[in-house]
Amino acid sequence: MNKPSSLRQHLLDSIPHLKRNPESLLVFIESGKLSTMLQKNLNYNYLYNLKLIVTDFAEHPDTLITPLLQWIRQHQIDLKPDDISFEADIISHDSIDLEIGFPLNECVLVTQDSNGKFSTEHLPEPKPEPKPEYNLEIDDRFQELFTDKTNNE
Repeated sequence: MNKPSSLRQHLLDSIPHLKRNPESLLVFIESGKLSTMLQKNLNYNYLYNLKLIVTDFAEHPDTLITPLLQWIRQHQIDLKPDDISFEADIISHDSIDLEIGFPLNECVLVTQDSNGKFSTEHLPEPKPEPKPEYNLEIDDRFQELFTDKTNNE
């Protein structure tokens, strides 16, 4: 499973609290399953829930959520709007323990060479098709929240 370590490194590189305190980032895999047909090939999917716990977090939660969503947008594009859950324990006036959970999957292609040796390849996320813009009126104060500026349009 490659995604947990990729996410961990991304968060360590992106969040000042975690750069200073990497031991405060805990990563767990829960409810893991393998999905496979075992008919014509040995290809499979890892399906699991990822739990992130950040302890003694003294920054605003936005400093964690923003890089997390950035990583998810690239590495797990098929999450549903309510797939990400969180809980927080208020430790003191200025620090919390924050737990965030969401499902992940990883597709693994298994091939066999002419000598019978197996190798595996974790497939990258597919690139999403651009969606048409919704025809919704949005209060100008919220325009920034609902506009994706990554397409440089």
